[in-house]
Amino acid sequence: MTVAVTAASGHLGRLTVRALLDRGVPAGDIVAGARSPEKIADLAALGVLVREADYDRPETLAGAFAGVDRLLLISGNAVGTRVPGHTNAVNAAVAAGVSLIAYTSASYADTSDLPVAPEHKATEEVILASGVPFTFLRNCWYVENYTANLAAALRHGAILGAAGDGKVSAATRADFAAAAAAVLVGEGHDNKVYELGGDQPFTLTELAAEVSRQSGTEVVYRDLSQEEYARALVAAGLPDGYAHVLAGSDVSLKEGKLLVETGDLSRLIGRPTTPLTESVAAALARLAS
Repeated sequence: MTVAVTAASGHLGRLTVRALLDRGVPAGDIVAGARSPEKIADLAALGVLVREADYDRPETLAGAFAGVDRLLLISGNAVGTRVPGHTNAVNAAVAAGVSLIAYTSASYADTSDLPVAPEHKATEEVILASGVPFTFLRNCWYVENYTANLAAALRHGAILGAAGDGKVSAATRADFAAAAAAVLVGEGHDNKVYELGGDQPFTLTELAAEVSRQSGTEVVYRDLSQEEYARALVAAGLPDGYAHVLAGSDVSLKEGKLLVETGDLSRLIGRPTTPLTESVAAALARLAS
């Protein structure tokens, strides 16, 4: 059985390929697709089949998916313009005879008012209409969305947001990658929807307290209005549109839209999800190295 992972040069894609190898899948049975294959030359060196796969260039997708049995379609990163590219990938998968499309979606994509949800809902609908068996991996937030910014938090003594006391069921990319790998090589996942999140949801106030405890530097959570937070993100260098998506997502978090308590993630990976304490410790260790 040949399995394929798109966007393999990204964090989640690369981790999923590694998770497949860790599960004992032969490298020659793994296709790693990327817009720029040269960026995953290290995977090719391991024997993984590296192929060009650009959602916006359908002519690359037929070759990328040739001979593939199961496909992990990782959502693109061009927020707001992703559905046409995803549709190209689904159409190519159908033409290639793929027997399962697993898609990395968003929490409660079919009912949520999360700013990124409409694109994921639309992509899920495209997959459903294709008739190909599917698995929707509705990933909650990556904990790295927070831990990647700890340098600034330590420098300023604050984590900014508009999330109030809302809890987020964030998990590590590695945990989500392990779940994707489990679906690609396992059985019984056809036409299933998994709401995936960490076992221990936390507020941003709790995140700040954990960073303070481990670093010895006082860090507080500063709650802003949605518009204030968007302006702060723009001032930090983010594009205006993306800043408003993030600020709107924080409001959804505040309203409980990113609280996932299904236990699906830990069941798929066969262990508890990585606790926040470990994620913060790893991030601080990277800063210190």
